[in-house]
Amino acid sequence: MTDVPPNTRPLLVTSRARRMRLAIVAAIVFGLALLFGLWGVWQVLAPGVDNPQRQLASQQEELEALRQQVSTLTRSDQISRDANRELQGTLAERDEEIAALRADVAFYERFVGGTAQRRGLTVHELRMQPRTDQGWHYTATLTQSLNRDAASVGTMRLAIEGTRAGRLETLEWDDLRQRDAAAGQPYSFKYFQQVEGDVVLPAGFQPLRVTVRLSPERGSEVDRSFSWADVTPRSAPGA
Repeated sequence: MTDVPPNTRPLLVTSRARRMRLAIVAAIVFGLALLFGLWGVWQVLAPGVDNPQRQLASQQEELEALRQQVSTLTRSDQISRDANRELQGTLAERDEEIAALRADVAFYERFVGGTAQRRGLTVHELRMQPRTDQGWHYTATLTQSLNRDAASVGTMRLAIEGTRAGRLETLEWDDLRQRDAAAGQPYSFKYFQQVEGDVVLPAGFQPLRVTVRLSPERGSEVDRSFSWADVTPRSAPGA
């Protein structure tokens, strides 16, 4: 070991102390820089009120909540619309039922009571219901109250007027039944009777009017015509 001259020992002590102080200062500066960096990271990531990312996340949550609310209200509105539409359809059906019942009341009032007006053989009502594209089922209500002691007996035939290929055309009973010399629909009643059957319309034929022809065994023939729109359902083809 080399001996240090006595006169140089104070200089070595001073140099070591200076290096120690510099190291301490450097450590303090590094520590402060590290703390400042950690504080910056915490400001970015911490859930602070004024943090931009936190505000963005909050706004996104609020936006999603509003979207859910709009979706719920939209579904509720659609449900309300569907329910209202269904209610309107039900009300329309009830109106039709009431009208039909009133017609039935008027119909039966003709056959009861001494003050009821007596009428001869007639066609009270005719209904046409679609079966296929060209097939139709008819229901004719025949009445008579003039002679209550004797039955009205005879046959019924239909004739349908319309257009085909832009020209007027009348389909007679044989055409509707698709056979030559087709027998009429028989009827026999005292007060009223519903006569039913089926007819077929040719392709491309657009019906406009139906005529019911009654041929009683006694008395003159009776004809009554109906508009096609009046005897068919609203949704039926050609109605």
